[in-house]
Amino acid sequence: MSPPNSISTQPRKAQKSLHCPCGRARVLARGLCAVCYTLRRQDEAYFGGLREAVLARDGYCCRVCGASGRGKRLITVHHRVPGRSVLRLMISLCPGCHAKVHRTHVGRSMMAPLLLELWREQHPHGHEQPALDFGAEPPAAVPIPLIQH
Repeated sequence: MSPPNSISTQPRKAQKSLHCPCGRARVLARGLCAVCYTLRRQDEAYFGGLREAVLARDGYCCRVCGASGRGKRLITVHHRVPGRSVLRLMISLCPGCHAKVHRTHVGRSMMAPLLLELWREQHPHGHEQPALDFGAEPPAAVPIPLIQH
């Protein structure tokens, strides 16, 4: 046994985490819960390790509508150029805005300008439909006789 003030040459065993940094008690691997472990693995595989940097840059909010999702992990990182993980080509979107970007048809006046720009990037030859104004008064109906005498 070595004296209490001496330096030990034996490697120290790593202390196991009792909780994930997100607060969950059940730890799966690398000191992370299943959700955090999966997100970290996906971050490395799909976002080149930049997912957290994009979310931090955008304040953990959707850049289109401003929805916050820091605690709930509800913000998605969108690649403006598919497959290219470059910080300036990635943007934070809520699930609703991300779904609108990937829709095949779009109503122009129903989308925010940034969302319309993102949609056009994804669908360069897509069909844009101007939105109809349903608040306008319809023309008066003209009666048509069903049976002519």
